[in-house]
Amino acid sequence: MAEEFVILVDENDNPIGKEEKVKCHLPNGKLHRAFTALLFDENGRLVLTRRAKEKMLWPGDWDGTFASHPRESETYVSSGERRMPEELGIEGKLDYLHKFEYHVPYKDVGSENEICGTLIGIIDESIELKEIEGEIDEIKWISSSELLSEIKTNPEIYCPWMLIALELLDKSDKTMLEKHANVLTTWMTSEIHEGLQNAIKKHLPQEKWRLVNEKN
Repeated sequence: MAEEFVILVDENDNPIGKEEKVKCHLPNGKLHRAFTALLFDENGRLVLTRRAKEKMLWPGDWDGTFASHPRESETYVSSGERRMPEELGIEGKLDYLHKFEYHVPYKDVGSENEICGTLIGIIDESIELKEIEGEIDEIKWISSSELLSEIKTNPEIYCPWMLIALELLDKSDKTMLEKHANVLTTWMTSEIHEGLQNAIKKHLPQEKWRLVNEKN
């Protein structure tokens, strides 16, 4: 299998080179560019996917809909739209919301050290999503209130980047917040914020993640 390269970035998300994906996910990890995509239906329910048990990092844990790494010459959105059929077997349009930096170890196996762009897509709840072997073991739809009660009980089985992406939703691009207001409203209550912040603390301390401000 060909080596897969990811884009190395500085703290402002400026590209500074590239590196083999595997090397970037070792315990001390190198800061690199990634994205996480959240797919909702019109009623604001979110598609969660369970990471395949074969994965090196966070195997068997619940993630946002899908996540990957942009290639050189791709934007966050174009890389997400390229990966969507490869990860879920469907085509679709995505919008960019916000980006954040975080660094979290996984046991002593490896780590994620990323600037991660958060993407949103709206799909019909009846659409058939494929579970790709070696990528996804299970798919489920979840409402904000259902997720809130789950992360109160079992925060450790939810991937930290997905929790951060949801916690920062209200910091998203204003035009996108307006465009997707009907879908995102239930995800931005103070109760959800508090639940997400408490769940994130179970994975990494406050100083290990932050919103990355957009350049004007």
